[in-house]
Amino acid sequence: MAQKVVLLDLMASPFGALVRIGFAEKGVEYERMEEDLSNKSTLLLEMNPIHQKIPVLIHNGKPICESSVILEYIDEVWSGNSHLFPSDPYERAHTRFWIDYIGQNIYNKASAFAYKTTSVEMQEAAKKELVKCYKVLEEELGNKPYFGRESFNAIDITLIPFYTWFHSLEKLGLKIREECPKIVEWSERCMKRETVSKSLLSPESTYEVVLYLRNELLSGN
Repeated sequence: MAQKVVLLDLMASPFGALVRIGFAEKGVEYERMEEDLSNKSTLLLEMNPIHQKIPVLIHNGKPICESSVILEYIDEVWSGNSHLFPSDPYERAHTRFWIDYIGQNIYNKASAFAYKTTSVEMQEAAKKELVKCYKVLEEELGNKPYFGRESFNAIDITLIPFYTWFHSLEKLGLKIREECPKIVEWSERCMKRETVSKSLLSPESTYEVVLYLRNELLSGN
Protein backbone atom coordinates (compact mmCIF):
# COMPACT_ATOMS: atom_id res chain seq x y z
CA MET A 1 0.00 0.00 0.00
CA ALA A 2 1.41 3.39 -1.05
CA GLN A 3 2.14 5.86 1.72
CA LYS A 4 0.30 9.19 1.64
CA VAL A 5 2.74 11.97 2.50
CA VAL A 6 1.47 15.57 2.52
CA LEU A 7 3.28 18.71 3.67
CA LEU A 8 1.29 21.82 4.62
CA ASP A 9 3.84 24.49 3.91
CA LEU A 10 4.68 28.08 3.03
CA MET A 11 7.49 28.61 0.54
CA ALA A 12 8.81 31.68 2.35
CA SER A 13 9.00 29.92 5.72
CA PRO A 14 12.48 28.84 6.89
CA PHE A 15 10.76 26.22 9.06
CA GLY A 16 8.96 24.75 6.07
CA ALA A 17 12.21 24.90 4.12
CA LEU A 18 14.08 22.71 6.58
CA VAL A 19 11.42 20.03 6.19
CA ARG A 20 11.66 20.26 2.39
CA ILE A 21 15.44 19.83 2.64
CA GLY A 22 14.98 16.85 4.95
CA PHE A 23 12.68 15.19 2.44
CA ALA A 24 15.11 15.94 -0.39
CA GLU A 25 18.03 14.48 1.54
CA LYS A 26 16.03 11.31 2.16
CA GLY A 27 14.65 11.11 -1.38
CA VAL A 28 11.06 11.06 -0.10
CA GLU A 29 8.27 11.93 -2.53
CA TYR A 30 5.44 13.98 -1.08
CA GLU A 31 2.57 16.25 -1.96
CA ARG A 32 3.15 19.87 -1.00
CA MET A 33 0.23 22.17 -0.20
CA GLU A 34 0.92 25.91 0.03
CA GLU A 35 -0.91 27.63 2.87
CA ASP A 36 -2.19 31.20 3.05
CA LEU A 37 -1.63 32.13 6.67
CA SER A 38 -4.02 35.08 6.39
CA ASN A 39 -6.74 32.61 5.41
CA LYS A 40 -5.77 29.28 6.95
CA SER A 41 -7.21 26.17 5.38
CA THR A 42 -9.66 23.94 7.18
CA LEU A 43 -7.11 21.15 6.83
CA LEU A 44 -4.41 23.14 8.62
CA LEU A 45 -6.78 24.04 11.47
CA GLU A 46 -7.81 20.40 11.75
CA MET A 47 -4.28 18.98 11.60
CA ASN A 48 -2.67 21.55 13.92
CA PRO A 49 -5.46 22.88 16.16
CA ILE A 50 -3.13 23.90 19.00
CA HIS A 51 -0.70 26.23 17.20
CA GLN A 52 -2.40 26.52 13.78
CA LYS A 53 1.01 26.96 12.15
CA ILE A 54 2.98 25.43 9.32
CA PRO A 55 4.75 23.20 8.60
CA VAL A 56 2.58 20.17 9.23
CA LEU A 57 3.46 16.73 7.91
CA ILE A 58 0.46 14.48 7.32
CA HIS A 59 1.61 10.88 7.03
CA ASN A 60 -1.12 8.40 6.17
CA GLY A 61 -3.67 10.80 7.62
CA LYS A 62 -1.81 11.43 10.89
CA PRO A 63 -0.36 14.91 11.59
CA ILE A 64 3.12 15.65 12.88
CA CYS A 65 3.70 19.27 13.89
CA GLU A 66 6.72 21.50 14.66
CA SER A 67 9.60 21.53 12.18
CA SER A 68 12.27 19.99 14.42
CA VAL A 69 9.91 17.17 15.41
CA ILE A 70 9.03 16.58 11.76
CA LEU A 71 12.70 16.45 10.78
CA GLU A 72 13.45 13.80 13.38
CA TYR A 73 10.33 11.87 12.37
CA ILE A 74 11.48 11.87 8.74
CA ASP A 75 14.86 10.53 9.78
CA GLU A 76 13.31 7.73 11.82
CA VAL A 77 10.58 6.66 9.39
CA TRP A 78 12.64 6.77 6.19
CA SER A 79 15.73 5.27 7.78
CA GLY A 80 17.04 3.40 4.74
CA ASN A 81 18.93 6.35 3.30
CA SER A 82 21.59 8.56 4.89
CA HIS A 83 20.87 9.62 8.46
CA LEU A 84 20.15 13.25 9.36
CA PHE A 85 20.71 12.71 13.10
CA PRO A 86 23.69 10.86 14.59
CA SER A 87 23.08 7.43 16.11
CA ASP A 88 25.29 8.03 19.16
CA PRO A 89 23.07 9.18 22.09
CA TYR A 90 25.42 11.99 23.17
CA GLU A 91 25.89 13.29 19.64
CA ARG A 92 22.13 13.09 19.07
CA ALA A 93 21.50 15.14 22.23
CA HIS A 94 24.17 17.62 21.10
CA THR A 95 22.40 17.94 17.75
CA ARG A 96 19.05 18.55 19.43
CA PHE A 97 20.60 21.25 21.60
CA TRP A 98 21.85 23.25 18.60
CA ILE A 99 18.62 22.76 16.68
CA ASP A 100 16.79 24.21 19.68
CA TYR A 101 19.29 27.11 19.90
CA ILE A 102 18.70 27.99 16.25
CA GLY A 103 14.94 27.67 16.61
CA GLN A 104 14.83 29.84 19.72
CA ASN A 105 17.12 32.58 18.41
CA ILE A 106 17.78 33.09 14.71
CA TYR A 107 14.29 33.68 13.32
CA ASN A 108 13.18 35.89 16.21
CA LYS A 109 16.29 38.05 16.12
CA ALA A 110 16.46 38.23 12.31
CA SER A 111 12.82 39.25 12.05
CA ALA A 112 13.23 41.75 14.91
CA PHE A 113 16.05 43.39 12.95
CA ALA A 114 14.40 43.12 9.55
CA TYR A 115 10.86 44.28 10.18
CA LYS A 116 9.84 44.62 13.81
CA THR A 117 11.97 47.58 14.88
CA THR A 118 10.42 51.04 15.13
CA SER A 119 13.56 53.13 15.66
CA VAL A 120 17.22 53.26 14.63
CA GLU A 121 18.23 52.41 18.19
CA MET A 122 15.99 49.33 18.30
CA GLN A 123 17.23 48.14 14.93
CA GLU A 124 20.86 48.55 15.99
CA ALA A 125 20.20 46.59 19.19
CA ALA A 126 18.45 43.82 17.20
CA LYS A 127 21.34 43.71 14.76
CA LYS A 128 23.85 43.24 17.58
CA GLU A 129 21.76 40.42 19.07
CA LEU A 130 21.55 38.61 15.73
CA VAL A 131 25.29 38.93 15.09
CA LYS A 132 25.96 37.66 18.61
CA CYS A 133 23.92 34.52 17.88
CA TYR A 134 25.72 33.91 14.61
CA LYS A 135 29.06 34.35 16.38
CA VAL A 136 28.04 31.63 18.85
CA LEU A 137 27.25 29.38 15.90
CA GLU A 138 30.57 30.23 14.25
CA GLU A 139 32.32 29.12 17.42
CA GLU A 140 30.43 25.82 17.34
CA LEU A 141 31.23 25.33 13.65
CA GLY A 142 34.93 25.99 14.18
CA ASN A 143 36.96 24.74 11.23
CA LYS A 144 34.57 21.92 10.35
CA PRO A 145 32.97 21.93 6.88
CA TYR A 146 29.55 21.28 8.42
CA PHE A 147 27.96 21.36 11.85
CA GLY A 148 27.72 17.58 11.44
CA ARG A 149 31.52 17.60 11.12
CA GLU A 150 32.31 15.92 7.81
CA SER A 151 28.66 15.28 6.95
CA PHE A 152 25.72 17.59 6.35
CA ASN A 153 23.26 16.88 9.15
CA ALA A 154 20.15 18.10 10.98
CA ILE A 155 21.86 21.19 12.45
CA ASP A 156 22.93 22.29 8.98
CA ILE A 157 19.44 21.61 7.64
CA THR A 158 17.90 23.73 10.40
CA LEU A 159 20.17 26.73 9.89
CA ILE A 160 20.69 26.88 6.13
CA PRO A 161 17.18 28.20 5.27
CA PHE A 162 18.22 31.52 6.86
CA TYR A 163 20.85 31.93 4.14
CA THR A 164 18.08 33.33 1.95
CA TRP A 165 17.77 36.20 4.46
CA PHE A 166 21.38 37.31 4.02
CA HIS A 167 20.56 39.46 0.98
CA SER A 168 17.82 41.18 2.99
CA LEU A 169 20.10 41.71 5.99
CA GLU A 170 22.73 43.32 3.76
CA LYS A 171 20.12 45.56 2.16
CA LEU A 172 18.93 46.67 5.60
CA GLY A 173 22.41 47.48 6.88
CA LEU A 174 23.86 44.32 8.42
CA LYS A 175 27.13 43.47 6.69
CA ILE A 176 26.81 39.76 7.30
CA ARG A 177 29.83 38.86 5.15
CA GLU A 178 32.07 41.09 7.25
CA GLU A 179 30.51 40.24 10.60
CA CYS A 180 30.17 36.46 10.20
CA PRO A 181 32.48 35.24 7.40
CA LYS A 182 32.56 31.62 8.61
CA ILE A 183 28.78 31.36 8.53
CA VAL A 184 28.68 32.83 5.03
CA GLU A 185 31.35 30.40 3.80
CA TRP A 186 29.50 27.49 5.40
CA SER A 187 26.23 28.68 3.81
CA GLU A 188 27.75 28.86 0.34
CA ARG A 189 29.14 25.35 0.82
CA CYS A 190 25.69 24.07 1.76
CA MET A 191 24.06 25.86 -1.18
CA LYS A 192 26.11 23.72 -3.57
CA ARG A 193 23.94 20.79 -2.54
CA GLU A 194 21.03 20.35 -4.91
CA THR A 195 18.84 19.19 -2.04
CA VAL A 196 19.32 22.63 -0.49
CA SER A 197 19.36 24.99 -3.47
CA LYS A 198 16.17 23.53 -4.95
CA SER A 199 14.31 23.66 -1.63
CA LEU A 200 14.72 27.35 -0.83
CA LEU A 201 13.05 30.55 -1.91
CA SER A 202 15.47 32.84 -3.72
CA PRO A 203 17.18 35.64 -1.72
CA GLU A 204 15.51 38.21 -3.98
CA SER A 205 12.04 36.77 -3.37
CA THR A 206 12.78 36.56 0.34
CA TYR A 207 13.65 40.26 0.31
CA GLU A 208 10.27 41.04 -1.26
CA VAL A 209 8.57 39.12 1.57
CA VAL A 210 10.67 40.91 4.20
CA LEU A 211 9.80 44.32 2.75
CA TYR A 212 6.11 43.44 2.61
CA LEU A 213 6.06 42.31 6.25
CA ARG A 214 8.16 45.29 7.31
CA ASN A 215 5.74 47.72 5.67
CA GLU A 216 2.70 45.91 7.08
CA LEU A 217 4.02 45.85 10.64
CA LEU A 218 5.41 49.37 10.65
CA SER A 219 2.13 50.72 9.24
CA GLY A 220 0.22 48.93 11.99
CA ASN A 221 -1.76 46.68 9.61
